[in-house]
Amino acid sequence: MDQTTRSESDFTIRAAEPSEYEGLGEITARAYLDDGLLDFGADDPYLETLRDVAARAVGCEVFVAVDGEGALLGGVAYVGAGSVWAELAVDGEAEFRMLAVAPGGRGRGVGGALVRACVDRARATGRVRVRLSTQKRMLSAHRIYERLGFVRTPERDWAPYPELALLTYSLEI
Repeated sequence: MDQTTRSESDFTIRAAEPSEYEGLGEITARAYLDDGLLDFGADDPYLETLRDVAARAVGCEVFVAVDGEGALLGGVAYVGAGSVWAELAVDGEAEFRMLAVAPGGRGRGVGGALVRACVDRARATGRVRVRLSTQKRMLSAHRIYERLGFVRTPERDWAPYPELALLTYSLEI
């Protein structure tokens, strides 16, 4: 986000600071665990990836939502094509991953604001499209994506392993 911030009614979206990585990692891991999104629960190996925001920050941009007191409300990884974190994006595209909102940020527009920050970043860097993967169970996230104009792209659906089928969405910008 080019060192700029985006203010919403009662929170701000900005680039994550290294001192926030651990807290954001825990918010992300808890969101996936508490929402029942990990097939192997607390033993799921993906938890390590969800918690390791420092590793993500090396290969992509990480945005956070913070309230007026600086408390973390959520975060997301913005990924450009060619990044080691890219799963879907090809030349001219971007994607976002690991969108997570803490319980205190839910119902306040935090998730949508984080997605808009990724779309804004993609537009600012000349991307033509933003893509994402999501689980079938992430119904509230699907509502956010669709409200923001994302459309399903079933031809791009994929599975990182046989038991986890991921749906894909795309937004032309």
